[in-house]
Amino acid sequence: MPRGDGRLSHDLDPQRPGPQDACGVFGVWAPGEEVANLTYFGLYALQHRGQEAAGIAVSDGSSVVVYKDLGLVAQVFDEPTLASLRGHLAIGHTRYSTTGGSTWENAQPTIRSTSAGTTVALAHNGNLVNTADLQGEVAERGLGSDGSTNDTSLVTMLLASYPDLSVEAAALKVLPKLRGAFSFVFMDEATLYAARDPHGVRPLVLGRLERGWVVASETAALDIVGASVVREVEPGELIAIDADGLRSTRFAAPEPKGCLFEYVYIARPDATLAGRNVHATRVQIGRQLAKEHPVEADLVIPVPESGTPAAIGYAEESGITYGAGLMKNPYVGRTFIQPSQTLRQLGIRLKLNPLRENVRGKRIVVVDDSIVRGNTQRAIVRMLREAGALEVHVRISSPPVSWPCFYGIDFATRAELLANGLDNEGIRRSIGADTLGYVSLSGLIAATEQPKTRLCRACFDGEYPIELPAGNLIGKHVLEGVGRRVTGTAPETARSAPRGAEHGGTPPLVATPGGATVHRS
Repeated sequence: MPRGDGRLSHDLDPQRPGPQDACGVFGVWAPGEEVANLTYFGLYALQHRGQEAAGIAVSDGSSVVVYKDLGLVAQVFDEPTLASLRGHLAIGHTRYSTTGGSTWENAQPTIRSTSAGTTVALAHNGNLVNTADLQGEVAERGLGSDGSTNDTSLVTMLLASYPDLSVEAAALKVLPKLRGAFSFVFMDEATLYAARDPHGVRPLVLGRLERGWVVASETAALDIVGASVVREVEPGELIAIDADGLRSTRFAAPEPKGCLFEYVYIARPDATLAGRNVHATRVQIGRQLAKEHPVEADLVIPVPESGTPAAIGYAEESGITYGAGLMKNPYVGRTFIQPSQTLRQLGIRLKLNPLRENVRGKRIVVVDDSIVRGNTQRAIVRMLREAGALEVHVRISSPPVSWPCFYGIDFATRAELLANGLDNEGIRRSIGADTLGYVSLSGLIAATEQPKTRLCRACFDGEYPIELPAGNLIGKHVLEGVGRRVTGTAPETARSAPRGAEHGGTPPLVATPGGATVHRS
């Protein structure tokens, strides 16, 4: 079962979540180091990217052990658990689900054994769009199932399905088949691997330790373990690290399309993306926002924490005083006790509360990162007016989000996106603001210092760089129904026993819930 308070996110109403973060991955090859501890701290630095589940796989050279569970990194792991995970090589994952529900079976790393006795464990940041096709191949080849319903498990099964090939050689066969966004870290008993899709939608960076190597979703995870940044893993690149050193192979020609929303919201402010500091980017976005949407006001305030850098930039450019107007309770996350309808109407006060003395009698500019459904901004405007603000001017450090993401961010459906059905004036009236201004797409792109052609902007302009499948064979729960369409049978239920050789597949390796035991079925 999930433990504790579940997720720490920006959601203010559990029934109406905003954009959910991508996942975080971490890998380390470092003989003589406590690799499980390094992975724990790396995942801790990536906790903002996913709060549903966490897991670590470790190899001592002869066997691979996985420990994973639902919950935050600090809830899943403790010192005795980490002390039991001994080895020279590890990968880790902190999850927000974009394919497959939030169940233990879907937690990562996923793990699978080959008929040759090799073990493959894999962690994934991103989302594939040809998941149904991959499921069809898995079913056609009789590779069995481990009870999971995510795209990551399918990739792991395919990597483990070539008994006559090394994992590295198998990867060079499997990776070109994948469509969508993926930043992988994976491993066998001796080698750490990292791979990034040809478009490089999700970030992945390589770092150097004194006695080893590190791969992580963001540079902040390298910083926390004392690794120096070497470079980004290139789009279309497969890296292998073992006792023979580091080697690189191209499995596809690069066509860079880095996620623009990483700069707006997902990445930590202290991270670096494509050579550009995220905090500096967000401050510049705020400056651009002030140029595009000036207003006479007395105080600029952020919606903490995601709106803070842009609010600083807006204040610097406009000359309006920057200050605090909303206080965030850092300890309120998702709970299993849902608020009553009365409390939901108060909603945002569970996480934010106004500084009445700061806002009373003032014209306020409130800066936030995005508007999805509009519930958050509507509640903030109302709360600031109740606290005595004379005027409330909303400024958003991204363009209107009008299209869903299929590459690793779980937005609302298009029908639920406020900007899909209303123009700016309609949105302004809907949230109750005196004025509303979004930064332009061109202004946002300029702040990243990246060419437009190297960025995925699909959630803003509907131009998807990776072709999407026709029909309904896409979406978060595609594998929870696709089994009927692919095989003509009902999909396995959650927590069912893994199918073994009697079903024509290789017995998978399974990590027990809340435990580090790994066994063959």
